[in-house]
Amino acid sequence: MARRLRPVELDFLPTAPVRLVFAAEMTAAPEVVHRALAEDVEGWPRWFRAVAVARPAYGGKGREIRLMGGTRFLETILSADAPTGVSPPGDGGGRYAYRVDETNVPGLWALLEDWRLTPAGAGTRVEWTFAADGPLPLRLALAALRPGLGRAFRDAVRALDRRLA
Repeated sequence: MARRLRPVELDFLPTAPVRLVFAAEMTAAPEVVHRALAEDVEGWPRWFRAVAVARPAYGGKGREIRLMGGTRFLETILSADAPTGVSPPGDGGGRYAYRVDETNVPGLWALLEDWRLTPAGAGTRVEWTFAADGPLPLRLALAALRPGLGRAFRDAVRALDRRLA
């Protein structure tokens, strides 16, 4: 059964009770990576193994995600800022962020994911922040899942980089 979550905004990122941050580098340019993240929603299962189904929702302003194992998310896209290619202070990177509006995950109160892309030489540094809120048992479980989430992120970034090469 789907449950509504608290509708957080981008200001939730620095204050979330659970904040897991992972980073990796890719050889693909930030513009190419951003297109794969933000525009090719249905392509996510081809490079992110945990994702079984990904499709646009809310007329393109959101996503419906189904993970392997049956977890479901209905999300609202909060930012899909394309890279500018301009050096700092704007850093030239891009951003793709979304919050979960509905899920079948028990105990989750709020969830926001933020993908930041910054130029790294000829490639891209990808930083993924997983920001969540829930009761203490859920927070402890997410902390325990940190190594697995990090591995899933790194595997996905490598697979996406191979796909974009």
